[in-house]
Amino acid sequence: MVKAVRIHATGGPEVMALEEVPLDAPAPGMVTVRHESVGLNFIDTYHRSGLYPLELPSGLGLEAAGVVEAVGEGAEFAVGDRVAYCAASIGAYSEALNLPAARLVAIPEGMDFDTAAAVSLKGATCEYLVQRTYPLKTGETCLFHAAAGGVGLIFGQWAKAIGAEAIGTVSTAEKAELARANGYAHVINYSEEDVVARVLEITGGAKVPVVYDGVGKDTFEQSLDCLRPRGLMVSFGNASGAPPPLELGTLSARGSLFITRPTLFSYVMDTAELRQCLGDVFQRVLAGDISVDVNQRYALADVQQAHRDLEARKTTGSTVLLPQGL
Repeated sequence: MVKAVRIHATGGPEVMALEEVPLDAPAPGMVTVRHESVGLNFIDTYHRSGLYPLELPSGLGLEAAGVVEAVGEGAEFAVGDRVAYCAASIGAYSEALNLPAARLVAIPEGMDFDTAAAVSLKGATCEYLVQRTYPLKTGETCLFHAAAGGVGLIFGQWAKAIGAEAIGTVSTAEKAELARANGYAHVINYSEEDVVARVLEITGGAKVPVVYDGVGKDTFEQSLDCLRPRGLMVSFGNASGAPPPLELGTLSARGSLFITRPTLFSYVMDTAELRQCLGDVFQRVLAGDISVDVNQRYALADVQQAHRDLEARKTTGSTVLLPQGL
């Protein structure tokens, strides 16, 4: 038996409970991973609330780092190997979990468990946004909403490392300083400034070729307004709720715009793609291009408070849950 967070109904943070659940020996091609650190991500709140439906009852959590504890027949890892994952299974909010070996990535020497757990999903998200959804180029300007969030801070550093000029939006002066310290060339405090007007000012009226928007409803219209003709709107999340239905004529009226709604899982569908993606992320961390700030740590038993703080936008950088406690 292991302790794991389970939900039997969707709703607020109160629906999560820490329970004792059975853990069988790993089947062929599977391994048991004992979690040392578990990543907290906004998508976890979508699963908990029912925005992204799960079959209930269910575990929660997509990202963790730990040690291989048992190996099923034919699995490629060995007991004692350090591994991380971000797109293997639901259920990372647990002491241990059985996972397909093909969905695991070895943690390189020099990287600790908290960093691996904190950077895997958010870093992989940045990788596909920056390198594959819209391959951002040296000298290009882009707009990224929620620049002081976990994905946002990694994105700003990655953009700076490749010589792009990122404009970030934040809600407070403190978050603005954090965004600037993490690579953003320009930061807009939307509580005090008009985002579209500032983007026009920064770009000399040209607007930007791409907007990366993980906020959703609250920023959707202004994101479209910040795009130059034939620009791309990358709507990759719904932190403020789902955007309203889009009339396709809107895209033509605003300059033949493009829009995409990507998910990480479509970009890491096979083992080679997954390991290329996370390999690039880990390489940038070890090279110093990306620094991961784990600014909040919660015991797994305090998962309800962790979700409340995340949804209230009280967190910055990355957050991890610790199955062994603080």
